[in-house]
Amino acid sequence: MSPDRKAELAENLREVEERIAAACRAAGRAREEVKLIAITKTFPASDVALLAELGVTDVGENRDQEAGPKAAEVPGLRWHMVGRLQRNKAKSVVGWADEVQSVDSARLADALAKAVRAVQTAQIRDEPLDVLIQASLDDDPGRGGCPLGELKELADRIAQTDELRLRGLMAVAPLGADPAAAFERLARAGEDLRKDHPNAADVSAGMSHDLEQAITHGSTCVRVGTALLGGRGLASP
Repeated sequence: MSPDRKAELAENLREVEERIAAACRAAGRAREEVKLIAITKTFPASDVALLAELGVTDVGENRDQEAGPKAAEVPGLRWHMVGRLQRNKAKSVVGWADEVQSVDSARLADALAKAVRAVQTAQIRDEPLDVLIQASLDDDPGRGGCPLGELKELADRIAQTDELRLRGLMAVAPLGADPAAAFERLARAGEDLRKDHPNAADVSAGMSHDLEQAITHGSTCVRVGTALLGGRGLASP
């Protein structure tokens, strides 16, 4: 591992931490209220290992086929699936993910519950899978997400399973729109969700370019890739 790369990541992490802390202060919140997830898609496992040495504990990936080998190579971290997920990948994902943040349909929830049940039966896993519902803030089916009007139905469906544990909501701000307004909508949706599901308190919102606005509107988890790791490199083998 290059000492120059570790120094680069350390400086990037310091700057991101300063941004999060400043946003928390401005919002009257404690820094401990906001989790940082390092999004490492297309970057090698060696970068993940360096981030772990620097104190990062949570890592997010968008693609199952890339995440599985990385999780095996760098154990001891908490791994999050944050990208769109096809039902036929459910079995593979539950083998490495501690949390899936991109559940946007009952069919996907059912597939994940079935996959968790299978690994529990095989005594590979004993805990339920933590999940967040991905909420659509732009009603664009091409970007994924559950329409806001359907969140309650999907949340109730997840809560009925023993294999899944509903933790809250995740969203991506619409392209070209004011992220603050989008995250305000998400905050209201989260408040409504917690009326029936009080333990679903997590709000995963905010990335490299809009984490301040997300924290202002109650995000408890920011997903940061570019600001930590730089421009996207080549996919790891």
